[in-house]
Amino acid sequence: MKIYFHLCLEEFTNCYVVVNDEPSVMKAIIIDPGKISPAIIDMLEKNNYTLSAVLVTHNHEHHVSGLSTLCKIYSPDIYAADYAVPNARSVVLHGDGWLTIAGLAVEYLSLPGHSADSMVFKIGSIIFTGDTLFAGSIGETSSKYSQRMLCSNIEKKILSQNDNCVLMPGHGPPTTVATEKQFNLDLQEIIKHGKIV
Repeated sequence: MKIYFHLCLEEFTNCYVVVNDEPSVMKAIIIDPGKISPAIIDMLEKNNYTLSAVLVTHNHEHHVSGLSTLCKIYSPDIYAADYAVPNARSVVLHGDGWLTIAGLAVEYLSLPGHSADSMVFKIGSIIFTGDTLFAGSIGETSSKYSQRMLCSNIEKKILSQNDNCVLMPGHGPPTTVATEKQFNLDLQEIIKHGKIV
């Protein structure tokens, strides 16, 4: 498995291309296609990767605006937790579960709080967190209730993972579970008291 990172400068959003480069597979998954640049298309085409799927961590325009471009060129399955993700090939995810895409085991976890449809995706020891968790902070929420829900979900579903798991957020640099446990100021009360305050 390889992961290619692409930064959309207009919104400073991260787009990831995960590829299974086994010679008998050569398939790709795109996570949060905020903008599809010629570099992404060139990378897929030059390496002869088939785009199997697009994973959407949440349906905010700056994370899905490249979806229409992708669907004009390819025919990927689209996985999201929101019925409004615009495509006939969308598969709506509910709760937590597992998928096999491009020959890779993909775990999906529902983490509402930043948005009602927030999902994170785990492939191997990599977790794509969207806007639920960043290096040093958590995602924005609309209320104190949403903030507590988000923190509770992060505690149960992300901080419980192996400390060495790499977190790939929707904005900013990658981080790890261990780093966020130690340095994420938004989560310090959880860690300090062992519960949501």
